Amino acid sequence: MPIDFQAARNTMVEQQVRPWEVLDPRVLEALSSVPREQFVPAAYRTLAYGDLPLPLAHGETMMKPVVEGRLLQALGLAPGDEVLEVGTGSGYVTACLARLAREVVSIDVLEDFTRQARERLDALGVGNARLETADALAYAPGRKFDAVAITGAVADVPAAFSHWLKPGGRMFVVHGASPAQTASVATWRGERLHLESLFETDIPYLRGAEPVPRFRL
Repeated sequence: MPIDFQAARNTMVEQQVRPWEVLDPRVLEALSSVPREQFVPAAYRTLAYGDLPLPLAHGETMMKPVVEGRLLQALGLAPGDEVLEVGTGSGYVTACLARLAREVVSIDVLEDFTRQARERLDALGVGNARLETADALAYAPGRKFDAVAITGAVADVPAAFSHWLKPGGRMFVVHGASPAQTASVATWRGERLHLESLFETDIPYLRGAEPVPRFRL
């Protein structure tokens, strides 16, 4: 029997995302409108709206819908905002960001991820997202953004990430040691980047941003 993906999408929003204190109407509209099943690997499409992370290639995952919802809400996006996404992955969060902001630049270190995400976004007519294949730890965009979404974890927030934010900008970042990482929103306070903890989670690290192993004698 064919799956009613629209009904599953509505159930995801009402029974998973909203109870996780995602109440921003623009975020809920984006999650209700973007067809998540089109970004999920074919083998897992029936689980597209389940309350669980889904496998991608190269050992990566799509975040749980509730985490994606909290990420989008934490950024507090306005229609005129310019957004940087670090970790394109499947392109699903990219599509949601594109509905909420004027422009999205999304980077991923894996070329097949950016290529496949571009194909998915094109199929949906998403024209305000630019995708680049790049290493986040060496990335120099030459501009600043109103918001930055880091979709992979970091052991510690690299100082270079703060240089991507405009004054008054917001960054969503997951940091710390697995399995008890902290999702935070980062904002400038004077000359310092302030991290406000939102919730605990556990997602894969960005390549090269894993904790340094500690050796004991």
